[in-house]
Amino acid sequence: MTTLRHALTRATARIASVSDSPRLDAELLAAHALGCSRETMLLARLDDPVPAGFETLVDRRLTHEPVAYITGSRAFWTIDLLVGPGVLVPRADSETLIEAAVDHFAGRAPGRILDLGTGPGTLLLAALAEWPGATGLGVDASVQALAYARRNGDAPGMADRVTWAQGDWTAGIDGRFDLILANPPYIGTGEVLPREVAGHEPAGALFAGADGLDDYRRIVPDLPRLLAPDGIAAIEIGHRQGDAVLALVAAAGLPARLVRDLGGRPRCVVAG
Repeated sequence: MTTLRHALTRATARIASVSDSPRLDAELLAAHALGCSRETMLLARLDDPVPAGFETLVDRRLTHEPVAYITGSRAFWTIDLLVGPGVLVPRADSETLIEAAVDHFAGRAPGRILDLGTGPGTLLLAALAEWPGATGLGVDASVQALAYARRNGDAPGMADRVTWAQGDWTAGIDGRFDLILANPPYIGTGEVLPREVAGHEPAGALFAGADGLDDYRRIVPDLPRLLAPDGIAAIEIGHRQGDAVLALVAAAGLPARLVRDLGGRPRCVVAG
């Protein structure tokens, strides 16, 4: 009998041709096939028979399909999110925005949170999990993304604290917010992306004009009217866009600073 332990070794070797994290990918796919967590699998299931469907999942990964689309979920911060075709896959780098907010609100909590370009609810639901007394509004132009956000927001303790709205960035939004989160598209239209991104994730969540700054130019000027006193906006950026986005924030009359991700790259502009 071939055990899962040996199948993982073979799958890792195959996936290495399309991924920088082949072992992790293989383990996530195997756990999905088993119907258990990766941790449970590693602790107690490695000597099990190979689960039905595992090789099919590996074959899908070899077409550059993102692991999150194959398994239908992605862990982010302290929560798990349902994801799939039509939504941006949550990245660990985006947790930099939540970390920056946690630092800012040390010893207190934001009351109202706005998430611009919420996708499947990634940043907003992570923030609501962090601050159980907060309420939030998630805005996205994509009906498909909002469908995932609503499903994710149905989690216990979330449904009565969050509102979802289809919209065009800040247009039509009134009131003030203690925390504004935004992960807009920031890829230049001429940039080359990995196949699993360019071939699967929605272009509307990736590209923002020739220099990748088009959506910042629309979002940043409205921040002063939307931020509550002592509030902040945490905005994700491409690692080469720090100076440009800082200049936009300064032109809007707000103080700003850069926050780096775990890899040491500029990843977030905190405004306010």
